[in-house]
Amino acid sequence: MSDAPALTFSDDQAEAWDRLAELLRSSGIELDDGLLQPPPSDADKVLAVIGKAGSGKTLLLAELTRALKEAGVQIVGGDWEGRRKKDARTLSILAPTNKAASVLRGRGVPATTIHRILYTPVYDPQFEKVAEWLAGSADRPEVEGLSEEALDRAFASYQTHGSVPAALAAAGLKGSDFITGWKRREDPLDIGFVDESSMLDQRALDDLKEIFPTLVLFGDPAQLPPVQAGGDGMVFETLPENRRLTLTRIHRQADDNPILDLAHALADPDVDFYRFEKLVEEAASRDPRVVMAGRVEADLMARSPVLVWRNATRIRLIHAFRRAYDAPEAALLPGEPLICDGIELPLKHRKRRIELEARGLIKGAQAIYLGPGKRGGFSRLHLMGAPEPQISVASIVKIEQEGEEEPFIPFAAHMGAVFLHGAAVTIHKAQGSQWDTVQVFAPDIEIAARMGRVEAGQPLWKRLAYVAITRAERELRWVVRNRLGRPEEALGVADLGAQPGALSLASEDEG
Repeated sequence: MSDAPALTFSDDQAEAWDRLAELLRSSGIELDDGLLQPPPSDADKVLAVIGKAGSGKTLLLAELTRALKEAGVQIVGGDWEGRRKKDARTLSILAPTNKAASVLRGRGVPATTIHRILYTPVYDPQFEKVAEWLAGSADRPEVEGLSEEALDRAFASYQTHGSVPAALAAAGLKGSDFITGWKRREDPLDIGFVDESSMLDQRALDDLKEIFPTLVLFGDPAQLPPVQAGGDGMVFETLPENRRLTLTRIHRQADDNPILDLAHALADPDVDFYRFEKLVEEAASRDPRVVMAGRVEADLMARSPVLVWRNATRIRLIHAFRRAYDAPEAALLPGEPLICDGIELPLKHRKRRIELEARGLIKGAQAIYLGPGKRGGFSRLHLMGAPEPQISVASIVKIEQEGEEEPFIPFAAHMGAVFLHGAAVTIHKAQGSQWDTVQVFAPDIEIAARMGRVEAGQPLWKRLAYVAITRAERELRWVVRNRLGRPEEALGVADLGAQPGALSLASEDEG
């Protein structure tokens, strides 16, 4: 066996480590002695590490990242990239959404989004000099329009956050000052680790294979396949069996994890919905991290949506949330949550679309409404999980109406980013995200159980329940009644705080 890390791996993790070390060795990287060689010209390898929640996928990803960095492999993230040496080996850790990437970053893994790697910013040459200085590859520059004090602020910010865009923002610049455009990455990278790969479709995988000759997909086979997959399942399921490494042992915290226990109880064929709900009740009686809730709590919906199966339930809960906060029909209150439903821009604004997507404003992105922008139709937003979360963007906000074909639109630009309300979301759209506390609307899952639908050989209700409850990091609230508790505090944005390096790349000044 190769020299695995000092921490104790389970047998299946150790076997996966050996297979991945072999994959990397065939790509010219020796983890044992840090020997780096140019990749073979025929390198084109995809391997998947799959396992259910708690099986140790993230631990394995984190340890491989650490070992590769110690071996001298350069980490390429979503930040400014300096000139690379000719034979430098590179690694990128990717996730489909900013929220999924932020979960990894919270565990010390320098992850970014797939979009942010596919598209890279073009810097103004003057400010590229600043970036090179901050990264330690050039002397302190003299830049017209930037005082010595502004450069000092940029340097201090970079030492704290390690982000060139954040540092330039700390110097008083807007993104449009130093980023002149965006382009699709032309030069290939090297190795890509992709977390939450159950969310990938074949097109996304093909895009990644164009850039990374060596790809490792980390995914959970018990989650729901992408809606856009058209019934084809998850991309890692199409790989040959010898290209799939399965982690089977479940790793728990020292004091166990009742949420993971419930998730894995769903694998028992003898557990039907009513037996499972009894297990939830029993877990709640022993552990405060599981709660049998008689109502949805409006206070929690502002930052972590209620997870539902049916659209009708989602729309009904959203309207109940807005009534509870006395939200006006014709406007949004600061603090209301939104979900990006896509970007509607003409082809001539392709640059703008790429810019927004690279910043993390992609379909499914979660945002908090901060207030109106300077111009009509613009909204100031906080993108949840984004390294530079503050943006202002032309917005089309749709408040869907129950039983009506057309949504109510309180305000809108002619074109821009389209948003739905985010106080409640479908379980499908929640994949890849995690929240401290999650409310699962159990009556919806009961309806799925009564319908008897099966998906990929598994009862649909079990897949729904599994995905929903594994979104909870600390507390699971299993809501059993269709009731809403009124909020205890007014809606606001004070909890979001002042974000370091907040940028405005929305081009309000550009029109």
